[in-house]
Amino acid sequence: MNNIQRTKELLISNGHYLPYNEIKLLKFSSIDNQSSIKLPLYSCKISAGFPSPADDHLEKSLDLNSYLIKHPAATFFVRVSGDSMINAGINDNDILIVDRSLKPSHGKIVIAVVDGQMTVKRLYKRSGKLILMPENKNFKPIEITESMSIEIWGVVVTAIHSLY
Repeated sequence: MNNIQRTKELLISNGHYLPYNEIKLLKFSSIDNQSSIKLPLYSCKISAGFPSPADDHLEKSLDLNSYLIKHPAATFFVRVSGDSMINAGINDNDILIVDRSLKPSHGKIVIAVVDGQMTVKRLYKRSGKLILMPENKNFKPIEITESMSIEIWGVVVTAIHSLY
Protein backbone atom coordinates (compact mmCIF):
# COMPACT_ATOMS: atom_id res chain seq x y z
CA MET A 1 0.00 0.00 0.00
CA ASN A 2 1.48 3.39 -0.96
CA ASN A 3 1.93 6.32 1.41
CA ILE A 4 -1.15 8.23 0.14
CA GLN A 5 -3.37 5.19 0.59
CA ARG A 6 -1.98 4.56 4.12
CA THR A 7 -2.60 8.21 5.05
CA LYS A 8 -6.13 8.03 3.64
CA GLU A 9 -6.82 4.77 5.52
CA LEU A 10 -5.53 6.34 8.76
CA LEU A 11 -7.72 9.44 8.28
CA ILE A 12 -10.74 7.23 7.55
CA SER A 13 -10.10 4.99 10.58
CA ASN A 14 -9.78 8.06 12.84
CA GLY A 15 -13.05 9.44 11.49
CA HIS A 16 -11.40 12.54 9.98
CA TYR A 17 -11.95 11.76 6.31
CA LEU A 18 -14.64 10.40 4.06
CA PRO A 19 -14.71 10.72 0.25
CA TYR A 20 -16.92 13.60 -0.92
CA ASN A 21 -19.59 11.22 -2.18
CA GLU A 22 -20.02 10.00 1.42
CA ILE A 23 -19.87 13.27 3.39
CA LYS A 24 -21.24 12.96 6.89
CA LEU A 25 -20.54 14.77 10.11
CA LEU A 26 -17.18 13.46 11.25
CA LYS A 27 -16.04 13.11 14.84
CA PHE A 28 -13.09 15.25 15.85
CA SER A 29 -12.29 13.89 19.26
CA SER A 30 -9.30 16.10 20.07
CA ILE A 31 -11.42 19.26 20.28
CA ASP A 32 -13.86 19.35 23.13
CA ASN A 33 -14.46 21.38 26.25
CA GLN A 34 -12.10 19.21 28.29
CA SER A 35 -9.09 19.82 26.02
CA SER A 36 -9.75 23.53 25.60
CA ILE A 37 -6.87 25.73 26.73
CA LYS A 38 -7.57 29.43 27.04
CA LEU A 39 -4.61 31.77 27.02
CA PRO A 40 -4.55 35.56 27.55
CA LEU A 41 -5.26 37.79 24.53
CA TYR A 42 -4.28 41.43 24.88
CA SER A 43 -6.30 44.14 23.15
CA CYS A 44 -3.22 46.08 22.06
CA LYS A 45 -1.69 45.25 18.71
CA ILE A 46 2.04 44.70 18.31
CA SER A 47 3.72 47.09 15.89
CA ALA A 48 5.70 45.47 13.10
CA GLY A 49 7.05 48.90 12.12
CA PHE A 50 8.06 51.53 14.66
CA PRO A 51 7.62 50.60 18.34
CA SER A 52 4.44 51.90 19.99
CA PRO A 53 3.83 52.63 23.67
CA ALA A 54 2.98 49.54 25.72
CA ASP A 55 -0.71 48.93 26.26
CA ASP A 56 -1.37 46.53 29.14
CA HIS A 57 -5.03 45.81 28.47
CA LEU A 58 -6.08 42.19 28.71
CA GLU A 59 -8.99 41.78 26.32
CA LYS A 60 -10.08 38.19 26.97
CA SER A 61 -8.88 34.63 26.92
CA LEU A 62 -8.15 32.93 23.62
CA ASP A 63 -8.66 29.25 22.85
CA LEU A 64 -6.64 28.49 19.70
CA ASN A 65 -8.90 25.55 18.84
CA SER A 66 -11.99 27.74 18.61
CA TYR A 67 -10.04 30.55 16.91
CA LEU A 68 -8.37 28.45 14.21
CA ILE A 69 -10.89 25.64 13.67
CA LYS A 70 -14.32 26.72 12.46
CA HIS A 71 -15.65 23.27 11.50
CA PRO A 72 -14.09 20.70 13.88
CA ALA A 73 -15.97 17.75 12.40
CA ALA A 74 -14.51 18.46 8.94
CA THR A 75 -10.99 19.57 9.90
CA PHE A 76 -7.67 17.75 9.84
CA PHE A 77 -3.97 18.65 10.01
CA VAL A 78 -1.19 17.77 7.59
CA ARG A 79 2.56 18.53 7.61
CA VAL A 80 4.22 20.11 4.55
CA SER A 81 7.24 18.66 2.82
CA GLY A 82 8.86 20.91 0.21
CA ASP A 83 8.85 24.55 -0.80
CA SER A 84 6.53 24.85 -3.81
CA MET A 85 4.21 27.18 -1.85
CA ILE A 86 6.71 29.50 -0.10
CA ASN A 87 5.33 32.65 -1.75
CA ALA A 88 1.94 31.85 -0.21
CA GLY A 89 3.56 31.73 3.25
CA ILE A 90 3.62 27.92 3.37
CA ASN A 91 7.06 26.58 4.26
CA ASP A 92 8.67 23.16 4.49
CA ASN A 93 7.61 21.41 7.73
CA ASP A 94 4.64 23.74 8.38
CA ILE A 95 1.45 22.25 9.75
CA LEU A 96 -1.61 23.05 7.63
CA ILE A 97 -5.14 23.21 8.97
CA VAL A 98 -7.42 21.79 6.28
CA ASP A 99 -11.20 22.25 6.24
CA ARG A 100 -13.14 19.70 4.18
CA SER A 101 -16.43 21.59 4.61
CA LEU A 102 -15.24 24.50 2.42
CA LYS A 103 -15.83 24.39 -1.32
CA PRO A 104 -12.59 24.02 -3.29
CA SER A 105 -12.98 26.97 -5.65
CA HIS A 106 -10.83 29.16 -7.91
CA GLY A 107 -7.98 30.81 -6.02
CA LYS A 108 -8.19 28.64 -2.88
CA ILE A 109 -5.19 26.67 -1.64
CA VAL A 110 -6.12 22.99 -1.56
CA ILE A 111 -4.79 19.60 -0.62
CA ALA A 112 -5.09 17.43 -3.72
CA VAL A 113 -4.15 13.89 -4.63
CA VAL A 114 -3.13 13.74 -8.30
CA ASP A 115 -2.47 10.30 -9.75
CA GLY A 116 -1.77 9.00 -6.24
CA GLN A 117 0.58 11.84 -5.25
CA MET A 118 -0.45 14.29 -2.52
CA THR A 119 0.25 17.98 -3.05
CA VAL A 120 -0.70 21.42 -1.77
CA LYS A 121 -1.33 24.00 -4.51
CA ARG A 122 -3.54 26.95 -5.41
CA LEU A 123 -6.57 25.84 -7.45
CA TYR A 124 -7.19 27.67 -10.74
CA LYS A 125 -10.04 27.20 -13.16
CA ARG A 126 -9.39 28.89 -16.50
CA SER A 127 -11.18 28.41 -19.81
CA GLY A 128 -12.62 25.12 -18.63
CA LYS A 129 -9.22 23.87 -17.48
CA LEU A 130 -8.27 22.86 -13.95
CA ILE A 131 -4.75 23.88 -12.92
CA LEU A 132 -2.89 23.39 -9.64
CA MET A 133 -0.55 26.37 -9.32
CA PRO A 134 2.61 26.42 -7.20
CA GLU A 135 3.63 29.61 -5.40
CA ASN A 136 7.32 29.30 -6.26
CA LYS A 137 8.76 30.12 -9.69
CA ASN A 138 11.00 27.03 -9.52
CA PHE A 139 7.97 24.74 -9.89
CA LYS A 140 5.67 24.21 -12.85
CA PRO A 141 1.85 24.30 -12.74
CA ILE A 142 0.03 20.98 -12.89
CA GLU A 143 -2.65 21.06 -15.58
CA ILE A 144 -5.24 18.38 -14.90
CA THR A 145 -6.12 16.36 -17.99
CA GLU A 146 -8.85 13.79 -18.58
CA SER A 147 -6.31 10.97 -18.25
CA MET A 148 -5.34 12.05 -14.72
CA SER A 149 -7.13 11.18 -11.49
CA ILE A 150 -7.62 13.98 -8.97
CA GLU A 151 -9.25 14.12 -5.57
CA ILE A 152 -9.44 17.33 -3.53
CA TRP A 153 -9.12 16.51 0.18
CA GLY A 154 -9.91 19.98 1.46
CA VAL A 155 -9.16 23.70 1.56
CA VAL A 156 -6.17 24.98 3.53
CA VAL A 157 -7.30 27.64 6.01
CA THR A 158 -4.18 28.15 8.14
CA ALA A 159 -0.46 27.46 7.99
CA ILE A 160 1.36 27.10 11.29
CA HIS A 161 5.12 27.47 11.25
CA SER A 162 7.78 27.83 13.84
CA LEU A 163 10.27 30.67 13.80
CA TYR A 164 13.03 28.46 15.21
